Amino acid sequence: MIKDKTFYRTLWQLALPLALQNLITFGIGLADNFMVGYLGDRSLSGVFLSNQVQWILHMLTMGLSSAMVVLAAQYIGKGDMNRAKVVINITLKIAVSVGAALTVLVLFLPRQILGIFTTDQEIIGEGMRYIVIVCFSYTFFCCNNVLLASMRCVQNSKIGFWSSLTGFCINVFLNWILIFGKFGAPALGVSGAAIATLIARFSELAVTFFYVRFRDTALVFRFKDLALRSKGLVKDFFHYGFPVILGDIIWGIAGSTQIAILGRLGAEILAANTIAANLHQMLGVLVYAIAGASGVIIGRTVGSGDIEKVKSYAGTLQVIFLAFGLLTGIIIFTLKDLILALGFPNISAEAHIYALQFLTVFSVTIVGTSYQMSVLTGIVRAGGATHFVLINDLFHVWLIVIPSALLSAFVFHFPPVVTFACLKSDQVLKCIMAVIKLNRWDWMRKLTRD
Repeated sequence: MIKDKTFYRTLWQLALPLALQNLITFGIGLADNFMVGYLGDRSLSGVFLSNQVQWILHMLTMGLSSAMVVLAAQYIGKGDMNRAKVVINITLKIAVSVGAALTVLVLFLPRQILGIFTTDQEIIGEGMRYIVIVCFSYTFFCCNNVLLASMRCVQNSKIGFWSSLTGFCINVFLNWILIFGKFGAPALGVSGAAIATLIARFSELAVTFFYVRFRDTALVFRFKDLALRSKGLVKDFFHYGFPVILGDIIWGIAGSTQIAILGRLGAEILAANTIAANLHQMLGVLVYAIAGASGVIIGRTVGSGDIEKVKSYAGTLQVIFLAFGLLTGIIIFTLKDLILALGFPNISAEAHIYALQFLTVFSVTIVGTSYQMSVLTGIVRAGGATHFVLINDLFHVWLIVIPSALLSAFVFHFPPVVTFACLKSDQVLKCIMAVIKLNRWDWMRKLTRD
């Protein structure tokens, strides 16, 4: 464990606002699910399935942002702000284009998209009322996330907290009004939840844009910077960033594939997974925040060329990752009964039993998630070994997780909790490769151009 107080201060200053931002971001989805949950299992499941499209977009945006951070953080660590802006410009244009394209796709094929995850027509009907409205928020969401990631590159993650807090407050307040028909407004049900989310996403972008344009003094990204371009950096972005982007997209697709498997086992199981997944995300935000903060610190340090400091940081971070994983697992296991009793009183008894079982599995696998994900995506990938992380994810997800879950669910007909455990098994198995790869120290690569 290193004794440099500056390291811990920097890690905390990056991770805490990012954790709060992630907590509030996930809270927007949880608020939708919590309030829609009063409308019944099928309304809850319909909104959750609609948000699988948002989940895939979220993973794509995370991939783009992570690829940008890998390259831009090294340029900032080297002191080359101009090339860092070019990398941000490339990422922003791609993200906005993807968000717009997905909006058009959802508008034309909402039933077909929801039909991927379930065959229950009532759930699909509820989901369609939500998704055809909320899809207009996709472009706002993509732009906002890239701008927030650019601020993290200059070690400023506080604006993400304020942006997300604004969106959360607006979303909860409008949910209450539009779902249940308060203050004379019509009771719109799931459509009201979608309208509230759309307005909240726009509000988040407005707060972020105002800060980046008028308050930031570190990166100083301006409209004129959108004209910056470099063929060499475009090539570098896709060479080093493509494995990152593809890895996060595949992770998003794998997550949706898992939902499709569980969705064919019954509405109660899908509702239980909806609850478990949202609570897991809420309690696991600090894990993701530490991984994101570690990526910025490692990327900038590798860019500066101080390899011994990189090794010292990485050794200490391993201990921190494991400690937070254990703490989060204990919290999930200890509070699962209380959370279900207070937060979801109207779900069916069968869904309640499945949710308890799924949360128990999560309390174990979150320890592995904390270590392997933080090591692989927070250190190894930020250090430059982007292809290794992609190959490792592909192997575990598509050769172990999905096949084992399909066999469990549709061949051997094991209990749903066994299928659920198969779907989360990679979180523990990846720890083996994470330990080996990190401690070989062959992942540090300088990606910047002279």
